[in-house]
Amino acid sequence: MLPSRTAHNASELPSSTGGFGHDASVELKFIADLGRSLLFTVHPKKVAERITDAIRRETGAMVCAMITELDHFGLVSACSITDPTSDESVILRRDRLRRWVEVLPPQVCVWSERSEDFFLDGDGHAFEFVAPLHINGNVRGAIIVGFDSPEDCPENSRRLIEAAAQMVAMNINLTAHYEAAIHSTVSEAREQHRRFTESVLDALPISIYVIDRDYRIVTWNRHRELGNQGIPRDRVLGRHVFDVLTRYPKERLTSEFERAFVTGNIELIEQQTIDEKGMTRHWLVSKVPMKNESGEVTHVITVGEDVTMRVEAIQAVARAEKLAAVGRLAAGVVHEINNPLATISACAESLEQRTEEGAYGVSTDADDLREYLELIRSEAFRCKTITTGLLDFSRSRPGDRLPVDLEEVLRSSAKLVNHQGRGRNIRFEFEIEPAMPTIVADGGQLQQALISLATNAIDAMPNGGVLTFRASTVQGRVQIEVSDTGAGIPPGNMSKIFEPFFTTKEL
Repeated sequence: MLPSRTAHNASELPSSTGGFGHDASVELKFIADLGRSLLFTVHPKKVAERITDAIRRETGAMVCAMITELDHFGLVSACSITDPTSDESVILRRDRLRRWVEVLPPQVCVWSERSEDFFLDGDGHAFEFVAPLHINGNVRGAIIVGFDSPEDCPENSRRLIEAAAQMVAMNINLTAHYEAAIHSTVSEAREQHRRFTESVLDALPISIYVIDRDYRIVTWNRHRELGNQGIPRDRVLGRHVFDVLTRYPKERLTSEFERAFVTGNIELIEQQTIDEKGMTRHWLVSKVPMKNESGEVTHVITVGEDVTMRVEAIQAVARAEKLAAVGRLAAGVVHEINNPLATISACAESLEQRTEEGAYGVSTDADDLREYLELIRSEAFRCKTITTGLLDFSRSRPGDRLPVDLEEVLRSSAKLVNHQGRGRNIRFEFEIEPAMPTIVADGGQLQQALISLATNAIDAMPNGGVLTFRASTVQGRVQIEVSDTGAGIPPGNMSKIFEPFFTTKEL
């Protein structure tokens, strides 16, 4: 229960000639000066200090105090007394005032001559006048003025205190709106900055993620969401990095992060992965420590850049240099090989001529001999074509391009492979589109490539299988395929299939 107290509107209190008397011009001047004083004062604490000091001085009161509770500033209070050097302190009974505010009807000022009902203790005043502060339509505080007697608080003083209370309430309302606007603007600016930073990180053609000291992911850019190993951002933020990057060895990942947190040094790491097509991807991963003002590492940024094109370009240069060396070697070897090839071809042609003249009679053996001699001469000619091609390669000259019957090249290549004794338990199939157009190409090089593909395919089917030669037209171009039913090429070797002399066979 609150102590009993006489409550009136200010106009019902007994009038007196103390304080300001009846000089209205003094009241107006006070209000005007107070308004100018508060015009550029926005912090409630400063407002409270100025208003209490101004009211005490102008009314001749012994003490004046103000108290209010605001959302953004909490409890705000100020007190002005006649003798600030006095040892006797003024105590504001905040709990009593708070209960009074909770039950106070709107627009009610109260006064009291009973010390046990006072809100202020300690300065020896005998009368209190209290004006409520209406903040956003609710009573959120009060201005309390203490006098020696009721006569020291005439009607015009009470009106002045009420007017000051209204002016303070208006100022605090404006301040609250200003602070809310500032807070909203700052929050919006921060949100815009966050979105902008996030957009910048998402636009970068690199993978970025950030972890804190607890190894939890706090940033995960859009590039990390893409690709075969990508994971959506909302599924990783706040999780331990080891629970997300499960394909990466935990011990190695832990060691990398620990080095970054302990040393504070940037570390560059080269990595390789195999994509869904079996191709090797090359990555350059950077571990970048983030430090606070005291130099402590608080986060680690991981930046992953796909450098596959760069690595492949370097490898291509190396291959070109290797091929150039091979070309120089081939130029010397070709001259040594061509001489015995010429002898073999001449002998085969001589024997073929004698066979045609009937030197070996007419029998099945003679027919076989004729076929074998034809193969010897044909293969010797093919070897001569290969050596010529090597010589042309070493001298950077293009091969001879002539009209070629593609079906004849495919079937003759299969026949040569079969004659090599590699066709056991292998079924040859041909899928050649009808009316295939004649192509312009180097027939010898084309046949050499087909035989190499077919030979490798047969080696991949040690227990037999199906070898298919396929030719078709796709969007105006001729497409040739050699497929088998063997084990296939391991993913780790896919990037090496065009390297000179690369093989998985025992030499």
